[in-house]
Amino acid sequence: MPIRILSPEIASQIAAGEVVERPASVVKELLENSLDAEATFVSIKIEGAGQRLIEVTDNGSGISETELPIAVERHATSKLSTSQDLFHITTLGFRGEALASIGSVARLTITSRPLDADVGTRLKVDAGHSSPIEPVGAPVGTQVRVEDLFYNVPARLKFLKHETTERRLIDNLVTRYALAYPQVRFHLFQENKPALQTSGNGDRREILAALFGVEQARQMLDVLAQDDWMHVTGFISPTSLTRSHRRDITFFVNGRPVQDAALAAALLKGYHTLLMVGRYPIAVLFLQMPPELVDVNVHPAKAEVRFREPERIFTGLQGAIRRALLAYTPVPGLQAQLRWAPENPPAPTSRQIDPAWNLDQVSARKGWQVEMQPELDRQPTDELPGGAAHALAGQPSFPDTRVPILRLVGQVANAYLVAEGPDGLYLIDQHAAHERVLFERFMSQLPEVLPSQSLLQPATVDLPPANARLLTDQLPFLARLGFQVETFGPHTFLVRAVPNLLAGSDPAAALRVLVEDFEEDETPLQAEREARLVARVCKRAAVKAGHALSPDEQRALLSDLEACQSPRTCPHGRPTMIHLSVDLLERQFGRRGAR
Repeated sequence: MPIRILSPEIASQIAAGEVVERPASVVKELLENSLDAEATFVSIKIEGAGQRLIEVTDNGSGISETELPIAVERHATSKLSTSQDLFHITTLGFRGEALASIGSVARLTITSRPLDADVGTRLKVDAGHSSPIEPVGAPVGTQVRVEDLFYNVPARLKFLKHETTERRLIDNLVTRYALAYPQVRFHLFQENKPALQTSGNGDRREILAALFGVEQARQMLDVLAQDDWMHVTGFISPTSLTRSHRRDITFFVNGRPVQDAALAAALLKGYHTLLMVGRYPIAVLFLQMPPELVDVNVHPAKAEVRFREPERIFTGLQGAIRRALLAYTPVPGLQAQLRWAPENPPAPTSRQIDPAWNLDQVSARKGWQVEMQPELDRQPTDELPGGAAHALAGQPSFPDTRVPILRLVGQVANAYLVAEGPDGLYLIDQHAAHERVLFERFMSQLPEVLPSQSLLQPATVDLPPANARLLTDQLPFLARLGFQVETFGPHTFLVRAVPNLLAGSDPAAALRVLVEDFEEDETPLQAEREARLVARVCKRAAVKAGHALSPDEQRALLSDLEACQSPRTCPHGRPTMIHLSVDLLERQFGRRGAR
């Protein structure tokens, strides 16, 4: 095939594929143009999740009649004039590709009026073809309407997510820009309903409540650090408020949202040893530095940056995070006197191993519990649980995913069960084990509507706008899980019933935990989504570490775990037990040499 020059239409569509990935990309480019125009008010209207209409109106400086036709051409910008300006970029936009790219894959209408003009002008672009400009009456500022996005690129439409997902992405984008520019009033309307309205009074915590909810916004910690070349401000979550994902970690560098692995690593390093494995903080951080120290010309959508001194950035951000956490973390106190046993130990009982150790008194002070169950406590029964039942059915008695019949020994630290098996010792995490038992019991009933427990007093739950719309779409599915939830305002819900497994727990907290894990159509199989949400319900309902179990409860938990299909891990993949073989114990005690 001979080499040829691409037509301007094809070249524009190729370039648009790098800049305009989805409706949220269009909103981002138009929003940055408004902010570069020094607008103090920005209104965004979305219809059809951005496919039918995206309208961005601002009161910025506007575009003159002579410059309007040039503005929709490729590589047309007012932000740069020489190549040296690339090393000192202080604006959000600089490539001059946004309007041209949008106009090549949609129907674009721009209406603008500068402050010194008596009337405004309007220009229409349809799939890259511009029509003559016309005078119109318009207020000072610019209005950009994008209609029928990707109408001439049908393949791109097929890769868009569900409308709920696209709306959520736009919500999060606008809210984060509102956090970065609290002095600007933002109004966002989704399907003719207000989704975000800020006052522009400069209070970032007020906008934080719209993003994460009032309760979580109240818990966020302030970060403020400054040296000779970098200024860090923003909010991070305390160690008690975490997520199972990184989606709520946002960085702005010189007012620009960026995705940078080094910044995320510095944030997590600041939390080092303070978070459980698999948990991530919530963070919205703003870094200000001289523009010559950061290169923003490395990604078509300007989502990535390169730092001239990355090690210095890493160290400075990590230190700022660590100092903020330590400033809000109370120092644990020590008891004045530490003793293993009182002066007059009580008479030994059948539940104590040795009077000299006096474990009952130690456990009372430390919150521990050690219970030794005699062998005769486990009476033989006519019905064998777990692996024995499979052996009687002619199946292998101890397959890889099964556990043998266990003899309960006791409970340690109110968190772990100690049991003896034919092949050694088993230490069982009671919370993870109970999660597995509840999960398999829950999933076996899931084809039917699960039984629920009505609340005497309905619980009120306030959610951020994005989560509220997400929950509204999932109400029928929650009803199958045993939740009875109804809307009680724009972003407020009433919980009238919860699954029987959650009876006695906080219904509002349980609902928020589920909403965190909703991903609409991100999971390809419905069954996978159901299993994931059921696992979250079971995590809330399972017995917690620190809860003392009676001997009968301990034996019942062991028996139920033996009967599970996958007893060795909880639904989230965490191990439920640790096996110490007889061989390992003999080697540890020196009964046989190391191998």
